[in-house]
Amino acid sequence: MSAIAIRQIYRSDKPEWAALWKAYLEFYETSLPDEIYNATFERLLSDSHPDQNGFLAIMDNTPVGLVHYIYHAHNWNLGKVCYLQDLYAKPQARGMGAGRKLIEAVYAAADQAECPSVYWLTQDFNHAARKLYDKMATLTPFIKYSRS
Repeated sequence: MSAIAIRQIYRSDKPEWAALWKAYLEFYETSLPDEIYNATFERLLSDSHPDQNGFLAIMDNTPVGLVHYIYHAHNWNLGKVCYLQDLYAKPQARGMGAGRKLIEAVYAAADQAECPSVYWLTQDFNHAARKLYDKMATLTPFIKYSRS
Protein backbone atom coordinates (compact mmCIF):
# COMPACT_ATOMS: atom_id res chain seq x y z
CA MET A 1 0.00 0.00 0.00
CA SER A 2 1.46 3.36 -1.05
CA ALA A 3 1.44 6.28 1.33
CA ILE A 4 -0.63 9.33 0.50
CA ALA A 5 0.96 12.76 0.92
CA ILE A 6 -0.80 16.11 0.83
CA ARG A 7 0.73 19.18 -0.77
CA GLN A 8 -0.16 22.51 -2.30
CA ILE A 9 -1.14 22.75 -5.94
CA TYR A 10 1.63 23.78 -8.35
CA ARG A 11 1.29 25.33 -11.79
CA SER A 12 2.66 22.13 -13.34
CA ASP A 13 -0.27 20.21 -11.81
CA LYS A 14 -2.88 21.80 -14.05
CA PRO A 15 -3.60 18.78 -16.31
CA GLU A 16 -3.90 16.35 -13.39
CA TRP A 17 -5.84 18.88 -11.29
CA ALA A 18 -8.26 19.50 -14.18
CA ALA A 19 -8.83 15.75 -14.63
CA LEU A 20 -9.55 15.35 -10.91
CA TRP A 21 -11.92 18.32 -10.82
CA LYS A 22 -13.69 17.10 -13.95
CA ALA A 23 -14.22 13.67 -12.33
CA TYR A 24 -15.55 15.40 -9.20
CA LEU A 25 -18.00 17.49 -11.24
CA GLU A 26 -19.11 14.43 -13.21
CA PHE A 27 -19.96 12.70 -9.93
CA TYR A 28 -22.33 15.59 -9.26
CA GLU A 29 -23.67 15.37 -12.82
CA THR A 30 -22.35 18.74 -13.92
CA SER A 31 -19.69 20.24 -16.14
CA LEU A 32 -18.13 23.66 -16.55
CA PRO A 33 -16.68 25.56 -19.50
CA ASP A 34 -12.90 25.76 -19.90
CA GLU A 35 -12.90 29.42 -18.86
CA ILE A 36 -14.12 28.39 -15.38
CA TYR A 37 -11.41 25.71 -15.09
CA ASN A 38 -8.78 28.25 -16.11
CA ALA A 39 -10.05 31.01 -13.82
CA THR A 40 -10.40 28.68 -10.83
CA PHE A 41 -6.91 27.26 -11.32
CA GLU A 42 -5.43 30.75 -11.55
CA ARG A 43 -7.26 31.87 -8.40
CA LEU A 44 -5.98 28.83 -6.49
CA LEU A 45 -2.41 29.85 -7.35
CA SER A 46 -2.76 33.64 -7.21
CA ASP A 47 -1.45 35.79 -4.37
CA SER A 48 -4.23 38.24 -5.22
CA HIS A 49 -6.83 35.61 -4.19
CA PRO A 50 -5.52 34.54 -0.77
CA ASP A 51 -8.93 33.31 0.37
CA GLN A 52 -9.11 30.61 -2.34
CA ASN A 53 -6.84 27.64 -1.75
CA GLY A 54 -6.35 23.99 -2.54
CA PHE A 55 -4.34 20.86 -1.91
CA LEU A 56 -3.65 17.68 -3.82
CA ALA A 57 -3.37 14.16 -2.46
CA ILE A 58 -0.34 12.43 -4.00
CA MET A 59 0.23 8.68 -4.25
CA ASP A 60 3.22 7.22 -6.12
CA ASN A 61 4.08 10.74 -7.38
CA THR A 62 0.63 11.06 -8.98
CA PRO A 63 -2.24 13.33 -7.90
CA VAL A 64 -5.13 11.13 -6.75
CA GLY A 65 -7.31 13.65 -4.93
CA LEU A 66 -8.04 17.33 -4.46
CA VAL A 67 -9.64 19.73 -2.07
CA HIS A 68 -10.55 23.40 -2.54
CA TYR A 69 -11.35 25.69 0.36
CA ILE A 70 -12.38 29.30 0.68
CA TYR A 71 -12.16 31.70 3.62
CA HIS A 72 -14.97 34.23 3.95
CA ALA A 73 -16.46 36.67 6.42
CA HIS A 74 -19.38 35.46 8.52
CA ASN A 75 -21.93 37.52 10.39
CA TRP A 76 -21.90 35.20 13.42
CA ASN A 77 -18.12 35.36 13.90
CA LEU A 78 -15.63 38.19 14.21
CA GLY A 79 -13.15 36.31 12.05
CA LYS A 80 -13.53 34.43 8.83
CA VAL A 81 -14.87 30.91 8.42
CA CYS A 82 -13.64 28.26 6.01
CA TYR A 83 -15.84 26.66 3.37
CA LEU A 84 -14.49 23.35 2.07
CA GLN A 85 -16.01 23.60 -1.39
CA ASP A 86 -14.71 20.63 -3.38
CA LEU A 87 -13.32 17.29 -2.18
CA TYR A 88 -12.54 14.35 -4.45
CA ALA A 89 -10.41 11.21 -4.43
CA LYS A 90 -9.96 8.82 -7.34
CA PRO A 91 -11.58 5.45 -6.71
CA GLN A 92 -8.20 3.72 -6.19
CA ALA A 93 -7.33 6.22 -3.43
CA ARG A 94 -10.59 5.78 -1.53
CA GLY A 95 -10.36 3.86 1.69
CA MET A 96 -6.63 4.63 1.82
CA GLY A 97 -6.93 7.89 3.74
CA ALA A 98 -6.89 10.41 0.89
CA GLY A 99 -10.16 12.09 1.86
CA ARG A 100 -9.31 12.12 5.56
CA LYS A 101 -5.85 13.59 4.89
CA LEU A 102 -7.28 16.27 2.60
CA ILE A 103 -9.83 17.31 5.23
CA GLU A 104 -7.16 17.28 7.93
CA ALA A 105 -4.97 19.51 5.73
CA VAL A 106 -7.82 22.01 5.43
CA TYR A 107 -8.36 21.85 9.20
CA ALA A 108 -4.64 22.55 9.76
CA ALA A 109 -4.60 25.43 7.28
CA ALA A 110 -7.71 26.93 8.85
CA ASP A 111 -6.20 26.61 12.32
CA GLN A 112 -3.02 28.30 11.14
CA ALA A 113 -5.15 31.10 9.66
CA GLU A 114 -6.93 31.39 13.04
CA CYS A 115 -10.12 30.26 11.35
CA PRO A 116 -11.24 27.17 13.29
CA SER A 117 -14.74 27.00 11.79
CA VAL A 118 -14.73 24.71 8.73
CA TYR A 119 -17.91 23.56 6.99
CA TRP A 120 -18.96 21.88 3.77
CA LEU A 121 -21.97 20.55 1.89
CA THR A 122 -22.58 17.21 0.24
CA GLN A 123 -25.52 15.55 -1.40
CA ASP A 124 -27.55 13.16 0.70
CA PHE A 125 -26.85 10.25 -1.68
CA ASN A 126 -23.07 10.53 -1.23
CA HIS A 127 -23.16 7.66 1.29
CA ALA A 128 -19.52 6.56 1.06
CA ALA A 129 -18.16 10.05 1.67
CA ARG A 130 -20.68 10.70 4.42
CA LYS A 131 -19.30 7.76 6.41
CA LEU A 132 -16.00 9.64 6.55
CA TYR A 133 -17.63 13.03 7.16
CA ASP A 134 -19.61 11.64 10.10
CA LYS A 135 -16.28 10.74 11.74
CA MET A 136 -14.66 14.12 11.08
CA ALA A 137 -17.40 16.69 11.63
CA THR A 138 -20.87 17.23 13.04
CA LEU A 139 -23.85 16.82 10.73
CA THR A 140 -26.05 19.90 10.98
CA PRO A 141 -29.79 20.08 10.33
CA PHE A 142 -29.51 22.85 7.73
CA ILE A 143 -31.10 22.49 4.30
CA LYS A 144 -29.60 24.40 1.40
CA TYR A 145 -31.72 26.58 -0.87
CA SER A 146 -30.29 28.05 -4.03
CA ARG A 147 -31.47 30.68 -6.47
CA SER A 148 -31.29 29.06 -9.89
